[in-house]
Amino acid sequence: FDPNTGRFQERVERLIRRDGDLEQVLRRHIGQQDSELCKTLVQHVGQQSPLFKLLSPSESDGLLKSLGSTVAVQLKEQSDTVLKQFSLDNKDGALCRMVGELTAKQGQFTDQMKVKIDAVVKEFSLDEENSALSRLVKNVTTAQRTISAEFSLDNDQSALSRLKRIVEKTDEAIRGNLTLDNEQSALFRLKRELIDTLQTHSESAQKFQEEVKQTLSAIVARREEADKSTRHGMQFEEAVCEFLDRHVQPAGDVSTRTGNTTGEIRNCKVGDAVITLGPDSAAPGAKIVIEAKEDRSYDTARARTEIETARKNRSSQVGLFVFSKKTTLATMEPVTRLGNDVLVVWDAEDATTDVFLRVALTLAKALCIREASAREAQEVDFTELDAAVLEIEKRANDLDKVNGWSETIRTNADKIIDHVRIARNALDRQLKSLREHLTDLRQTLNTSDTAGGAS
Repeated sequence: FDPNTGRFQERVERLIRRDGDLEQVLRRHIGQQDSELCKTLVQHVGQQSPLFKLLSPSESDGLLKSLGSTVAVQLKEQSDTVLKQFSLDNKDGALCRMVGELTAKQGQFTDQMKVKIDAVVKEFSLDEENSALSRLVKNVTTAQRTISAEFSLDNDQSALSRLKRIVEKTDEAIRGNLTLDNEQSALFRLKRELIDTLQTHSESAQKFQEEVKQTLSAIVARREEADKSTRHGMQFEEAVCEFLDRHVQPAGDVSTRTGNTTGEIRNCKVGDAVITLGPDSAAPGAKIVIEAKEDRSYDTARARTEIETARKNRSSQVGLFVFSKKTTLATMEPVTRLGNDVLVVWDAEDATTDVFLRVALTLAKALCIREASAREAQEVDFTELDAAVLEIEKRANDLDKVNGWSETIRTNADKIIDHVRIARNALDRQLKSLREHLTDLRQTLNTSDTAGGAS
């Protein structure tokens, strides 16, 4: 067993080496064509073997030939059996039995249908007293007689006779309640109640009229007393401030009442209200001071002095002085611009003069924008703006003239209407032009501010 000199190692190597004893034995038994395995297989499953002959389709006594013959015989027998069952010549076949059963069933069905049809015909025959049709005819005849009896006026107990008596009673009751000859009728009672109600309402209306007259007299007396005192000026000032509050808020501006507070000048309260232009305006933060007077002692010169003091007192760039039409001379122009001041004539009780105050407010805003542009040394062409302002002043004066014509000359109605239409159209055009220029100016100022911020 020594791995170097032992015989066991030599015997193992000679057994498992290439072309060794083990390989020769295996080659001799399972090798190629001359091996024992090949000879055995050829003998048992080769072409000359009994198994090959049995499975060969060409052999007459082979398995496939025998199997084919057996299957053909069985198929022929089954085919003959099926054909025999479906042949009418075979009385015991399935087809003959089925035809016989169908014929029998058909005869029974025919007899049953004949019986049922006879029963139906019998039910619809008038010859049979108890048939359905006879009973229906009897019921219809009875119903017809009953209906004829109920709708006959010859029978006092019929439904129509009873209905006639009810209608006659109802008609008599209606006639009795809808006549004025009977004091107990409903119509007569309704008339009496209406007369009482109308009389009550007439007395209430008369009392209400008396109360209204007394109230109106008291109001007129208080108004006359207020016109004679200094309070009417405060009422006019309040009306101007309310008008401005309604018209400046939609544009984003702020209106502040300052009549009861002192301003920049010591112990000075001049300046009834201040309008501060909003951030969306072309001159944000610019101020317009408003002074409203309903005093006959104020003329143009005194108004300019008052509004100049108001501008200084309220640190405003533009002043707006509002005259009351009740205390202003008829020769006063409705809208006047004097430098940075705008004078306007307005009647708090006449809605037709609202346009003058709106125009004056627009002019004041335009002057604020111009003043702001001038302070910032912007090169802006105000030629068309000035022309629009002059045209607005001119047309406002024309409207005042037309208003005077309408009050004094009623025969020239067509002329007045045409002049008003022309002046109003021109005023609308100039206001539109003024708004367009203000928009362009706002865009120019915004552009310049953006450029200055970028630089």
